[in-house]
Amino acid sequence: MEPSARVLALHALQRWRTSRDFADAIITNLLATAELSGPERGFAHELFYGVLRNLTLLDFWIDCLRRRKIEAGVRDVLRLGFYQLFLLDTAEHAGVFETVALARKPQRALINGVLRAALRQKVDLSRRAKSQPLSTQWSHPSWLLQRWTEQFAPEAVLELCRWNNRPAPLYSRVNCLRKQVTDFVRENDGSFLVPNQESFVCVPSVPVEALVAGDCYMQDPSTGVACRLLDPQPGERVLDACAAPGGKTGYLAELMQNRGEIVACDRDGQHLERLRRNMERLGAMLVRVKQHDWVRGGMDAPGFDRILLDVPCTNTGAMRRRVDVRWRLRPDDFERMHKQQVAIARALLPLLKTGGVLVYSTCSLEREENENVVENLRREFPYLHLHQIESVLPFRDGFDGAFAARFILE
Repeated sequence: MEPSARVLALHALQRWRTSRDFADAIITNLLATAELSGPERGFAHELFYGVLRNLTLLDFWIDCLRRRKIEAGVRDVLRLGFYQLFLLDTAEHAGVFETVALARKPQRALINGVLRAALRQKVDLSRRAKSQPLSTQWSHPSWLLQRWTEQFAPEAVLELCRWNNRPAPLYSRVNCLRKQVTDFVRENDGSFLVPNQESFVCVPSVPVEALVAGDCYMQDPSTGVACRLLDPQPGERVLDACAAPGGKTGYLAELMQNRGEIVACDRDGQHLERLRRNMERLGAMLVRVKQHDWVRGGMDAPGFDRILLDVPCTNTGAMRRRVDVRWRLRPDDFERMHKQQVAIARALLPLLKTGGVLVYSTCSLEREENENVVENLRREFPYLHLHQIESVLPFRDGFDGAFAARFILE
């Protein structure tokens, strides 16, 4: 089969279904060796992520027309077809013909018949979908929506579902160690400064040349909350405990004007290599990269002025970008993450100077990983004073979800 965006998207769906790899890693690896034009690469992204964002809805439509069991590979092809015809409004002939061509010959008659029946019943199928629960209409696990319903107002849950199913805008943090924000905006047509978000710019496409030069780093403005709350000063000694791939580390280096020391840790060797490359590209000369697994315990390196603890989390605040998180999560993940997050914080506290600052942060929306961790730390360490909490909610603030708590060691 000749390489094409549809072929690559189908391969990505099959790999996603049969492995535990996350979607972004799958599509990145496949595109790395694919000989596709820029528009074709973008179309492959759209198809793959679009199907994952709408998985339950697409399966609802398929099952309306085919009640017999469908082979998993055939369902993948049908998902791509329904997404194009119902949600992308692809021309009917192209949507059907190109989708059918993806399948093996024995499967093509079935796929052709289902897609043509779908076109004949498109209005009715769309109407039927609107009467389904939110979990089907917006393709989120029902147990996750139930959690959010207990935490947020019904309108907020609906808006959160809508938010998660929209493609994310492209944001870039201008690396002020190398480039002034005004110069970056002038040199990159269509970019503009995000209101009330210093250094962050919305860009119409990935600014490849600026990225390679180290003039910017692609990240959502919500990632800046924890860094600004930490408020590192030039000349200080700072620990970024869970640093890879380095977006926050680079911002800390900028806030410190490249003066002082940042020890940036991660437990994964491959992630550390990416972190090193990013720091070199950004010109963050004060960063020292170190491999360490905090779950296994602390390290013999006390005396940090400030510690950023951006813990591993369930990423429920960043589902718009991490499109398959909703399907990988399990109900017991939240309590499991809570225990790990508290264990990491315990390992870090002996490294903080008296009077030093610890910022605990996540990109989660869940109480177990946010407020409950804060309360746990306050009970266990009464000398750890909670100074400030900031949060970002997508439906309220218009950015990815984030949570950050600033503590001072008394």
